[in-house]
Amino acid sequence: MALEKNRGRRIEPGELAVVVGAGRSGLAAARLLRRAGARVRLLDSNLKALAGREVLAAELAALGIDVQLGEHSAAQFAGAAFVVPSPGMPVARLEGLVDTQVSEILAEMELAWRYLDDEPVLAITGTSGKTTTASLAAAMLHEQGYAVFLGGNIGTPLSEYVLGGKKADVLVLEISSFQLQACTTFCPRAGILLNITPNHLDYHKDMAEYTEAKFRLFRCQDEGDLAVLGEDLQALADAHRLKARKVFVKATDRFPASCLMGAHNRINEEAAWQACRLFGVTEASATRAVERFQPLPHRLERVRELGGVLYVNDSKCTTVSALQVALEAFDRPVRLLCGGKFKGGDLAGLADLLRAKVQEVVLFGASREHFEKAWQGIVPISWHETMEPAVRFASANARSGDVVLLAPATSSYDLYKNYEQRGEDFKQIVGKLS
Repeated sequence: MALEKNRGRRIEPGELAVVVGAGRSGLAAARLLRRAGARVRLLDSNLKALAGREVLAAELAALGIDVQLGEHSAAQFAGAAFVVPSPGMPVARLEGLVDTQVSEILAEMELAWRYLDDEPVLAITGTSGKTTTASLAAAMLHEQGYAVFLGGNIGTPLSEYVLGGKKADVLVLEISSFQLQACTTFCPRAGILLNITPNHLDYHKDMAEYTEAKFRLFRCQDEGDLAVLGEDLQALADAHRLKARKVFVKATDRFPASCLMGAHNRINEEAAWQACRLFGVTEASATRAVERFQPLPHRLERVRELGGVLYVNDSKCTTVSALQVALEAFDRPVRLLCGGKFKGGDLAGLADLLRAKVQEVVLFGASREHFEKAWQGIVPISWHETMEPAVRFASANARSGDVVLLAPATSSYDLYKNYEQRGEDFKQIVGKLS
């Protein structure tokens, strides 16, 4: 099949490819490169990356993949045609290790893109709302009768799709700024950029770099493609001189029977619908999909109502901007649970919103100093070492009609492995309340 898009070169048999990181995407990239005939070296700085994974280690050995664990060195990258870093490794960290005159650095998403057979791609990025919007788009396409692959940053690496061999009609891909930074020819038929607010500034050097990474979603598009953006991104879109046809979206009442809470989800629904229209999805199909769509775990997820008090799990709320969105979703008094590893942001800027919405703030875990400095004197604040006493404290104070909202505005890495584990702990604690 003749490829419609420029996809960059594929690796030649016998060339060396170095994959950094033995996580799911790294393993998928290594397998894909090996199938393409490359010599593959898989690196991981964690000496225990394969501990307890004997079956995996045996598989990698059988495939002829050279696994090297421990601190990275320039010698490990010497002569590599491709270097594929894990999404969590900043490209800047490869400086001094990789000779970019010899080696091309590319994301796993970019690598897999080069092995597609022109399946059309709908890709979604943004600071928040990516996973919900990607899932909504996949549901709309499925309702229209398409075979859909949903993956990328949402869970299943694109390389696994390529390796699987089962073709989909449309690929719906969530893509992060980390991945986009190392994409050079990736070009979705429809791209969605929902929003940009401060995030991952422990990874990107500044907001300018973060914004530039997000807009790389559109850099290879042309006039026949579609760019869907939040309405507040018009100036940035003009500055980046997008070539694709542009549609700017805002909250609408197009889908009144939606189960999703908050004005931000009206934007997510509208963005998904505008992108899916390009693939022939009717408004009737989109409406049926939205009506059946349930909130995803840890995203304004209703846990239970007890004694007139609603308990809501928004553990995916890891930024200050996400906290603002969560609070704006409620028109009843909020007892707010916050805490964890603070990533930065303007907490003081939420003062008026807290006065209007929040009865009390119940902190747990790390970063209490950031919240207390910003919010002292605005609302009552308490602190607890772990989540369970915090939840029980908020529950004891709550009155019928209140919401006890877990919206931490932080990452989870002080007490938990990830935000999912944090959310599950919240649900388990709430489930024991009586």
